[in-house]
This record gives sequence, structure tokens and C-alpha cells, in this order.
Amino acid sequence: MPRVMGTAIALLGAYQIGLGLYFVAVRPPLLPEDARFIGLPQPPGLAPWLDLVFTVMGGQMAAVGILLCALAVRSLASDRRSRLEVFALALAGFASAGVMSLVNFALDSDFKWVLLVPSGLWVIVIVLALIPDRPRSYLSQ
Repeated sequence: MPRVMGTAIALLGAYQIGLGLYFVAVRPPLLPEDARFIGLPQPPGLAPWLDLVFTVMGGQMAAVGILLCALAVRSLASDRRSRLEVFALALAGFASAGVMSLVNFALDSDFKWVLLVPSGLWVIVIVLALIPDRPRSYLSQ
């Protein structure tokens, strides 16, 4: 089980790093659904300001991804997880992918269903983390 969970966490980490890089380097200041949601003309200084905001936010997303990759290495190396570790993992999942999914549904984003996938992967990781490890027999050591 640690290998499956560690691999899933590594995938989440890679996703977070990729999402962060997208926000830093590629994402335009306003997507079509952003303009639809606002419903007003864009103020002149909004685009450069949003570009800076998304650069900072993308850096934070990438940082979370790097930390998740470190957690994946730990999960692959250990059969034991503390309740605090599982709680922190669940909280990180909700704060990152969960909130992003909820906001994209509130915005009626064009990407809302695609962005639900990482939230589902977080749920799978938490379920895997809650499954107790089987005791190892002395014969398999």
C-alpha cells in the first residue's frame, strides 16, 4: 500500500508543480470565464496586477508540489503514517485542489469538470492513507 499511496502523492506533486508553472509562465491575466463572471469592462491596471498575483500564486502552487514530492518519498520509504500526517494531507488537498474545484464551479468555469480530477485523486490518497497496513510476517522479511 505505501507504494500506491506514494505514487499517488507523487502524481499530485507533479500536478501541483505543473499547475504552478502554468500560472507563472502561461496563464493569461483573465480567462474568458473570468470576464463573463465580472461582467464589466476590464480596468486598465488590472491585467498587469493580475499577472503579478498569478506569478506569486503559481510559485506557491509549485512549492506545494515540491513538498508533496518530498512526502511521496517518505511514504514510499515507510509503512506507518501518523493521524496528524493524514490530517495534514487531507487539509492540504482541500486547501489546494478542493478549493480550486469549488471556485471553478462557482465561476462556471469552462474547465470545472477537468479540475475536479485532482480533487478526486486527493480523496483516493486520503482513503489509501487511512487503510491500515497489514502486519508483515517474519517469513517475508
